Amino acid sequence: MSNILRDSSLRRLVWMTLALFFSYLAVAMSMPAVAVHVSRTLGMDNVASGLAVGIAFLSTILSRGWAGRLADMRGGKTSMLAGLAVYTLAALLCLASSLPALGAGTASYVILLAGRLLLGLGESLTLVGVLAWCMAMMGPARSGLVMAMAGMGMYGAFAVGGPLGLWLLQHSGFVGLMVICAALPLLGALMSWWVAPVVLAQSGQRPPFAQVIGLIWKPGTVVGLQGIGFAALGAFLPLYFLAKGWHGAGYGLTCFGVGFVVMRLLCGTLPDRIGGVPVALASLLVEAIGQALLWLAPNPTVALAGALLTGMGCSMVFPAMGLEAVKRVPAHLRGTAIGGFAAFQDLAYGATGPVAGWIADHFGHAQVFFIGAAAAGLGVFMTLRLRER
Repeated sequence: MSNILRDSSLRRLVWMTLALFFSYLAVAMSMPAVAVHVSRTLGMDNVASGLAVGIAFLSTILSRGWAGRLADMRGGKTSMLAGLAVYTLAALLCLASSLPALGAGTASYVILLAGRLLLGLGESLTLVGVLAWCMAMMGPARSGLVMAMAGMGMYGAFAVGGPLGLWLLQHSGFVGLMVICAALPLLGALMSWWVAPVVLAQSGQRPPFAQVIGLIWKPGTVVGLQGIGFAALGAFLPLYFLAKGWHGAGYGLTCFGVGFVVMRLLCGTLPDRIGGVPVALASLLVEAIGQALLWLAPNPTVALAGALLTGMGCSMVFPAMGLEAVKRVPAHLRGTAIGGFAAFQDLAYGATGPVAGWIADHFGHAQVFFIGAAAAGLGVFMTLRLRER
């Protein structure tokens, strides 16, 4: 009987991962398309394009704590479904920004920014909700597997959604793309609607969000340091290849994605079996080697190998350290802990772009990957301190 229940829970987890994948396509497809739309259709500069893409991180970071409290108090299912509804509203608002009556001026851009801010809120509610829901469904012993599966759904959506969004923008226009982005979260909500909610953990004292951050800041800092290498690669690998006169920059992102997904498939249960600290330690060492290969690469083949190792190294740090984070709080605060933990990675993603851009302008693109290697090395040091404890 226990085996049947276990298999049934695993099937529900896979189903929820698929629901997250389809829902997250709304985020992934819009990311590159918004930058192109602002530049070509609205005729604005690269700063305006970058702001339209990156402003979603702002509302995501600011709302993580609130999303966690909602998941703890009302359940992960409520949080996820609310987030998917916000996804749809955000896409409709972005669609409204391109209505002919507004023209291609400031009003259109401001409404687009409002839609992107709303999308960041939806991302917070959706991710925290699905993690809290599935952790409660699978039990504490499988928290690492839950985070690994959720990551596969998200990064799988990014791998598919980026080129698909640009293709839809070219063939259906921005309005057509936003219609699809509004429909996909509804599909995710329909898929997850029938899955039963989980009985909430017994409530207890709810400390301030800052106090929860005080309990999880060390594993959170480790996952933030890991995120620097990923953000640097995603933003600057194509420019690095162009500066070197190399071909095949697109294959670098493919290599990263392959390494990331393969490690999640092979090692998704490893944190639950041996603990998060040893998994994170090995992963960060691999990421540091990958970033160092990118930094010192004499040819594109070595650089592609570095991208592959970076993907393999980044893959398991979030579930490994996420497991350490949720172990530091009682059950009724897990959603809040997940929200605060994810904010560390959001902050790394949001801050790396402008800082790495300044480094690339003044010292060359290769030095961006030196910073990524150094950040992973610092993450190794912090993880060793966690192991000592």
